[in-house]
Amino acid sequence: MSVNFETEKVNVTVNGRVANVELNRPETLNAMDKEMIKGLVCALKEISDSDDIDIVVLTGRGKAFSSGGDIKSMITMKDESDFFPIMECISDLIITLYNMPKLTLSAINGPAAGLGFSLALATDHIIMHGQSKVAMNFIGIGLIPDGGAHFFLEKRLGEVKAKQLIWEGKSLTAEEAFTQGLIQEIAENDLKEAVELRIREWLSKPVQAMIKTKKILAEKNRPQLLKMLELEKYGQFKMRQTQDHLEGIQAFAEKRKPNFIGK
Repeated sequence: MSVNFETEKVNVTVNGRVANVELNRPETLNAMDKEMIKGLVCALKEISDSDDIDIVVLTGRGKAFSSGGDIKSMITMKDESDFFPIMECISDLIITLYNMPKLTLSAINGPAAGLGFSLALATDHIIMHGQSKVAMNFIGIGLIPDGGAHFFLEKRLGEVKAKQLIWEGKSLTAEEAFTQGLIQEIAENDLKEAVELRIREWLSKPVQAMIKTKKILAEKNRPQLLKMLELEKYGQFKMRQTQDHLEGIQAFAEKRKPNFIGK
């Protein structure tokens, strides 16, 4: 099966056994709105069905991997009829990416924040350019992480360190992210070259055996990830109704420091 997928906001190119999936909203630092999320889901599902593809590389066009969820879209959401469909799309995206029977790699070429960082954490391997930064920064606008971030951070860091990272919400350098075990590799110079080296190494191995290990672990963890996505969905809905969230969004729009009151 050949894969040929391109939308205004997601580009897919296939080179041999490798599919490159590019987030394509560089003017917003690849902020994810509903259309981009749906485009990613469709592209990943089509790739999952292809027997010709073994490796998927996820990256962002321009200066960023992804700045996270689109805040402008967030502001225009009026009620649960707007909110829950988007959260269902996010859950579908994360489950599809985490469970797909391919080896997946995130190439972080610039900032990866919020939902953008959650997306990267759902892949098997993260390579980060030495000058890039990552952040689980939902706390800055009075929200909790979504996109399965609670699941992925607990897996990589343990509960105590995961909470600390979420509550601090600060940006991490590539070195800090590597030291904490959040990423597997740093590309000090050429990110593209580092990605190609990793792909060549994988393609020289019995990839189907690697994918089978992934599928066993993913199947074991699937119920927990589904539960976490559900908890995040309803938890996020509650947080969107707080005064602190409204203040966080207002402060973001006005480019000032928020004044949180704990309500």
